[in-house]
Amino acid sequence: METTAEAVGRTIDGYLRADFPWYALDEAFTGHRWLTPPGISAEGTTEHGAVGHGDEPSVKVDDTPDTRRFTVVVSVAPRPLRRSTDGTGTIEATSVATAAWLAGSGLLSCTWPTHMERHLREDWLEQQTAIAWELADDLSGPGWSSLTLPVNGEPTPFHYRESEYGWVLAGTARGAHLGAYGRGISAYGLGLAVVKDIAAHDG
Repeated sequence: METTAEAVGRTIDGYLRADFPWYALDEAFTGHRWLTPPGISAEGTTEHGAVGHGDEPSVKVDDTPDTRRFTVVVSVAPRPLRRSTDGTGTIEATSVATAAWLAGSGLLSCTWPTHMERHLREDWLEQQTAIAWELADDLSGPGWSSLTLPVNGEPTPFHYRESEYGWVLAGTARGAHLGAYGRGISAYGLGLAVVKDIAAHDG
């Protein structure tokens, strides 16, 4: 069975091997930071990951209101349409929609209603996941508005939406597609920046 130290080491290794920059909230945020497990392809390439800020998600089933406050910044490798390594097909290019989908599903994963019965919760997650995918695939649609935030000090446009569970945004910065989601911390006024030392963000 994998130990906590081994899991942390595997997470850090995936981030350190990435061939694209990682983004997080800028130095104005002075609270707790943490890393999510990175997305690794079948070929062992790091494809995406996220830096969390504030309260970490909990898997505890609790009937009390969720008072956690957090913002999670997702970085996605900019990949073109390409053939799979085994030559049997193609792998879709990544885009802002990819970042929007990862952010939307990330928000669902840590805000699902724990008070629901299990089978109702599964139906809810399936329904909300489908909605998140449809929204990510229609960034110019009415489900999104515009929000400009500084990224490395430069004004950068994002697609933005809110729901009763929190907010999601998606855009592109130098070297990566960006997504973000949060709850209890407003997206307005946030600033993003390239992470100088990704290992320092774990714990």
